[in-house]
Amino acid sequence: MSLKKLFPLLLSCFLSFQISVAFADDYSDAAALVDKSAIVFKSFTEDSSMGWFQDNLMYAKGVFIVPQMLKVGFFIGGSGGSGVLLSKNMEFRTWSYPVFYTMGAVSLGLQFGGEASEIILMIMTDKGMGSMFSTSFKLGADVTVAAGPVGRGAKAATADILAFARSKGAFIGVAVEGSVLKPLDTWNYAYYKNLVTPFDIISKKTVRNPHANNLRNIVREKSKLRTNKVSY
Repeated sequence: MSLKKLFPLLLSCFLSFQISVAFADDYSDAAALVDKSAIVFKSFTEDSSMGWFQDNLMYAKGVFIVPQMLKVGFFIGGSGGSGVLLSKNMEFRTWSYPVFYTMGAVSLGLQFGGEASEIILMIMTDKGMGSMFSTSFKLGADVTVAAGPVGRGAKAATADILAFARSKGAFIGVAVEGSVLKPLDTWNYAYYKNLVTPFDIISKKTVRNPHANNLRNIVREKSKLRTNKVSY
């Protein structure tokens, strides 16, 4: 075979190899994010400062877990991270398989240094859940968002989405307003081995991955109906 004819074949093989490597990397990253999300979610439900969060999980329509949100700044700052969304079937009290998203924001002003935070967004309304099906949306513009109450007996905030965050294990006030969320299509594809949208995963239930069952079971167990608790 001449080099002229061989080159397209070699190029095709090389591209196929590159795609398979990228696919494997995306799956590994997605699976690691699911595992980290399970650890972070469980730790929030065992944190004494997260009383309101624990008492009102039963009322949430969904949770979005970001195990690590990185924030850096030098006059112009930014924050970003990847997270998973799980939605609750309110009738059967079951939780969906996870959907992967990116979350990020840019801020202006005098700022230096950096920090890493663990963030959980508690989605409290149908409008808040519906926004997650968008190709892209901004917190605070398309839906209302507020810092989540802390402690037991804390006064509930009225918002579509409530944000809870910790840095180095301690609760911190978090400003997520202005952050943009987008589905992480490459990870969703790699994790489920199918081209799917958030709506496909959550509402149509067209795909599943048993690897996520540990996370789903933890969320289901921790969000069971509890007695003598504050209602949202």
